[in-house]
Amino acid sequence: MKYLDEYRDQRIARALASEIVQRSTRPWVLMEICGGQTHTIMRYGLDELLPSGIELVHGPGCPVCVTPLETVDKAIALALHPEVILVSYGDMLRVPGSRSDLLRAKAQGADVRIAYSPTEAVKIARSNPERKVVFLAIGFETTAPANAMAAWQAKREKLSNFSMLVSHVLVPPAIRALMVSSSNRVQGFIAPGHVCTVVGCKEYEALVRHFRIPIVVGGFEPVDILEAVLMLVRQLEAGEAKLENQYVRSVSYQGNLPAQQIMAEVFEVADQKWRGIGPIPLSGLQLRQEYAAYDANRVFDLGEFSVDEPAECISAQVLQGLKKPTDCPAFGMRCTPENPLGAPMVSSEGACAAYYHYRRHAVATRSVLCQRKPASM
Repeated sequence: MKYLDEYRDQRIARALASEIVQRSTRPWVLMEICGGQTHTIMRYGLDELLPSGIELVHGPGCPVCVTPLETVDKAIALALHPEVILVSYGDMLRVPGSRSDLLRAKAQGADVRIAYSPTEAVKIARSNPERKVVFLAIGFETTAPANAMAAWQAKREKLSNFSMLVSHVLVPPAIRALMVSSSNRVQGFIAPGHVCTVVGCKEYEALVRHFRIPIVVGGFEPVDILEAVLMLVRQLEAGEAKLENQYVRSVSYQGNLPAQQIMAEVFEVADQKWRGIGPIPLSGLQLRQEYAAYDANRVFDLGEFSVDEPAECISAQVLQGLKKPTDCPAFGMRCTPENPLGAPMVSSEGACAAYYHYRRHAVATRSVLCQRKPASM
């Protein structure tokens, strides 16, 4: 199959891994931003193909994971209103709020519906004029154009019963925040390919220039990721810092201009809080004043919510590449997909979920071996 089988070819993957070994003369810490890339790394054991000096750490590129706890609580509060139909992508239903989640709210009688496209929420509003329909619009630049189109369509049709609870985040400001942190260890980034199909590569040039750090836009298949790692290692070993595009089959320099146009018409850049990380200046999108009638925060006068993350959850350090999920004492025991402490354990792109599905048995085996007493002489 074109553009799939060849990017999972074991022979090519091992050849790339071998070249990475040959090129590496010193340790390097590389971060893949996107949670989809993290899952590929864990699923195929790509990190185990690399030399011991190359460490892959996982970034804040899981949209569900960085959606603020306050936004989840707002969505639950809205869902429990009898006149409200809360429409959401399915992977948000199990994300824990401060005391509950949308799935439990649904079990309590809330009208929570799963959609695969924001236009489905518009259709639901059109079909239920007596109800207030709220769409939970989250994500990075990848989902922003479709969510913007939903608001645009609702305004065009003058739907008075449709609104969106918006929690959109942008990748470049998050990279900037990581780089200025005193605890930063990252020396090279694999930028998220899906985001760059929308915004293009150009968004990352300023970061490369300012921080003198190599960034490679990467895809999501094993060969994509190994090639991106090789491109980063080549730069680092040569003392270079450039923006390169590994994901050329999907990403262009300019990106998707019509998608950017609808985003700019409906949204404006704003400060944004990231779950587990905190506020990052100019790192989010909010509805413009012209679309205020479709902003659920204003329609329902939600005000400010302020809640704390569970003290036991280390997702903040995981999302910043400071710790691995297996460093958490609760991992796989008190924190599981069925009973998560944090969003990274339930999201389909969460780092904790990736380790749980693909590495927990290895971790458990090592733990048992460490606890065994040596045989008597």
